[in-house]
Amino acid sequence: MTPSCKTQLPHVAILIYPGISPFHFAVPYALFNTPLDGERLFHLALLSTTGSDIQAGPAVSIHADGTFEQLAQYDMVIIPGWADISVAPTPALTAVLQQAHANGTHLVGLCYGAYALAYAGLLDARSATTHWLASDDFLRRFPGVKLNSHALYIETDNLTTSAGTAAALDCCLNLVRRYHGSHVANQLARLMVVSPHREGDQAQFIQQPVATTTQDSRINQLLDYLHQHLASSQRIDHLAARCAMSRRSFTRHFFMATGKSLTTWLIDARLQQSCTLLENSHMSIDEIAECVGFANTRLFRHHFKLRFSLSPQAWRQTFRATE
Repeated sequence: MTPSCKTQLPHVAILIYPGISPFHFAVPYALFNTPLDGERLFHLALLSTTGSDIQAGPAVSIHADGTFEQLAQYDMVIIPGWADISVAPTPALTAVLQQAHANGTHLVGLCYGAYALAYAGLLDARSATTHWLASDDFLRRFPGVKLNSHALYIETDNLTTSAGTAAALDCCLNLVRRYHGSHVANQLARLMVVSPHREGDQAQFIQQPVATTTQDSRINQLLDYLHQHLASSQRIDHLAARCAMSRRSFTRHFFMATGKSLTTWLIDARLQQSCTLLENSHMSIDEIAECVGFANTRLFRHHFKLRFSLSPQAWRQTFRATE
């Protein structure tokens, strides 16, 4: 399939290559190839770096619909992982990626797929993320990239990068949300039995390496508690005692696990929950502010506008209009 022009349904291409992980491939393939109520959400094509079908492991063969030379003709191109992070894309693939970006194609590097974009020079001076396990290697190879190893996914200048496979799900759902609105994205998430929406700058705290495993486990248990008690006021001394840490130790380990201070994490978590309520409930702005734990509506509006550059009401109107 080679689209000759942009049509109502977005045209999405997944780049397939020798050594591709079937698991990494399956994430975008499932999200962008699954119909809802019998209707397709995207026109999907699989474009090969070799010009032929790809063998993904001993038992999986992926049929190619075309070749990488066609990438610039698509609305969005997804690179699911990268087989060898020490090997750059070929000069031909690099040139096509650069041309696609220049043409306005949205390029998405899932997990190690960020390496392909970085090797092509597309992430220079831009913010990006990848799996935390490769953070040191990525920084060494691409010092010009503003790496945020805590984020689940990052979008900048029509370029999107994500962390590991679970974060790739969040990233792809967010892309579905951009094209089709939160209602469709939530339906798809329920079909996949995954969380409908996590903000891209939410930390990779589940797999984020910290100095002591036991302390990381305590922080992760605390995050579960905080998610369940967002409406309650939280004091650092109380939470430190809950983790059996001193205030100073708790502050340090919380930042190591999440990449954020407790105050910043709480604000972000409360804003995330408020987006869900704005999109899917009929609660008033005042009720939402109280429900997610802001001291008053004025403070809620201030942080919401600062974070999203929209008022809560504008957010609600935008996403409900999209739906």
